Amino acid sequence: MLDDFITFGRSGLRVSRYALGAFNFGGSQSWSLDAAAAGRMIAHYRELGGNFLDCANSYGGGEAEVIIGDYLAAEPGARDRLVIASKFGSNTQPGDPNSGGAGRKAIIQTCERSLRRLRTDRLDLYWMHLWDPYTPMEETLRALDDLVSAGKILHVGLSNTPAWKISEAHWIAQWRNHMPIAGLQLQYSLMERSIEIEHVPMAQAYGMNIAAWSPLRNGALSGRYRKGDPEGHNAEGRAVFVTRALDDRSDAILDTLIAVAERNGVSPSQAALAWLRVQPAMGTILLGAHTIDQLTENAASARIELPAEDLAALDEVSKPRIPYPGDFARRAIGSISGGTRINGVFSQPGAGSPSQGGGGKA
Repeated sequence: MLDDFITFGRSGLRVSRYALGAFNFGGSQSWSLDAAAAGRMIAHYRELGGNFLDCANSYGGGEAEVIIGDYLAAEPGARDRLVIASKFGSNTQPGDPNSGGAGRKAIIQTCERSLRRLRTDRLDLYWMHLWDPYTPMEETLRALDDLVSAGKILHVGLSNTPAWKISEAHWIAQWRNHMPIAGLQLQYSLMERSIEIEHVPMAQAYGMNIAAWSPLRNGALSGRYRKGDPEGHNAEGRAVFVTRALDDRSDAILDTLIAVAERNGVSPSQAALAWLRVQPAMGTILLGAHTIDQLTENAASARIELPAEDLAALDEVSKPRIPYPGDFARRAIGSISGGTRINGVFSQPGAGSPSQGGGGKA
């Protein structure tokens, strides 16, 4: 089911189109999985054909990496067959300013600790978890490249980082012959499409892939939760996440999503994941299941192909508002093309020009 692999972005690393996220491995939250349950989740994910486990130094207070490490140690040959990714940046040592961020000291320390917890000698992909505005990008990239040279990490990615900063990192890596940025891990779903404004076109231009986290918007796209039913928001202790995802816009998205799912004989979750899988620059989708049944259901969406009209309906109801200057550029296509068709797009001369009004369609 999940044995459809891609090379991830600017790398030759083969990964499943759906990764297993370890955000809920360990810890003491209501949604946390203990070591036994997490181990069963990993085993089932592998049975489905998947090979990509995504973790972070901060998940479960570090326990998630320990759980994965113990699993790898107990399963001969599993380490080499799996793609193991982790992240640095989150501070896990209160009071120590060098325990978090993207400075050289923090990166080296965090990597060494992650390797010990994961009981492995290298990470296949190492993500910068979040942008550190206090550290020059040059320092971060040089530290990561040194870890690549030492064989402790194989590929590099950026997560939750502004597009302009990712672009800077890309060109620094190019100019200085560092390991290229393979791809980006970003929040992306029918209810969160902001990355389409800057990140997606940038990823396409630079040959990066996107790994989408929270593809079901913390479960809101499962169809189990609605704005008008606050009493039902706390399944699995998710109220703090679900409630902030539900508003009038999300209700309209859910109405369309549920209708699309019913027409195609699939669940709303499966329809939402099938839509996301075919978006531009999409590489892999991170599944964060709470039960084996949820993982099986969501993984099954890998084989669902929604009709063009249903994809268009979901696009329309969930399209993000494009702020200036992105909106200016799209409305100005008619002023640029002069009434010709370019790359399959036709606009009337001047149609939609910001100075002339109109509604040219790009």
